[in-house]
Amino acid sequence: MPIVASALAPGLSVVVERTIPLWYRNGAAPALDRPAFVRAGSGVTWWGDHLAVVQDDTAFVALVDPTTGLAEAVALPVPDGVRQFGVERGNKRRKPDLEAVLTLPDGRLLAFGSGSTPARERLLVLGSDRHPRWIDAAPLYRALRAERGFAGSELNVEGAALLGDRVRLFQRGNGAVVDGVAPVNATVDLDLAELLGAMIRWADAPGDDGSVALRAVTSYALGSLDGVALSFTDATAWPSSQPGRVAWLAAAEASPDTYLDGDCAGSVLGFVDADGAAGQQPMRTPDGAVFRTKAEGIVFDRDDPTLAWVVLDLDDPKRPSELCAVRVISG
Repeated sequence: MPIVASALAPGLSVVVERTIPLWYRNGAAPALDRPAFVRAGSGVTWWGDHLAVVQDDTAFVALVDPTTGLAEAVALPVPDGVRQFGVERGNKRRKPDLEAVLTLPDGRLLAFGSGSTPARERLLVLGSDRHPRWIDAAPLYRALRAERGFAGSELNVEGAALLGDRVRLFQRGNGAVVDGVAPVNATVDLDLAELLGAMIRWADAPGDDGSVALRAVTSYALGSLDGVALSFTDATAWPSSQPGRVAWLAAAEASPDTYLDGDCAGSVLGFVDADGAAGQQPMRTPDGAVFRTKAEGIVFDRDDPTLAWVVLDLDDPKRPSELCAVRVISG
């Protein structure tokens, strides 16, 4: 299996121009167990005229106006009305842990659970009627977990990018060493048509064990930032100015495994070109300092190919996630 090393790319500049806290336009909704703000933003995609943000510890999709940071909330189906999860509530293991999201060619939103526990092996589909639907995708996650070249010691799907007729998943290598197996940062490609067909089967016949073929498994050496290992947190297709290029985020988070959070030394934005070459640069403030926050979601602006919208997870249930306008210049 190939291993791609990503090094500093001298021609790449990544500057955070501004940040916006993400608050719900209508405030908190106790009857829906919704906080007043977007919490633990973990992935972002364009959906209609909004940025759709998924969260890893609340069962809501936030539809964000990037100009103001104000959001509408789509409540996700839950069996007992509980939509917030965390250590403070004693229910962290129950969270769906949505970590990656993309918009399908037919306009539906598709989000992926991380797969790090059985409760996190679901897909979320949201259509134009805003009626969300969970799909049990255990066969897919079993296949991903069994492919050690992708999953390493602990499966943790954190990114998904739509690349024409393929969906590329990004595994975050922030797990612990288990039985001598090390964590790994890796990607795998799924055929889009095959995945959509499998989703129909899983939805119509929950006991269906058929999965999808895993293609082009590739592992990555991302290095470290200030001595803390980097691991993938999201990905998206690069604008058409760089055909075939994929953008990715990675965070330097000192977490002991895929379950617990840790201190973050900062994040980097990187790329993989069509020929497989990879490079990266730390996200920086306008004065050149490293931007020391965990970046968890990325999508490029529809009109400006040098502008990326990046969602931050502050790992604090009392603080809103933030949306960053990030200037990305690639020489």
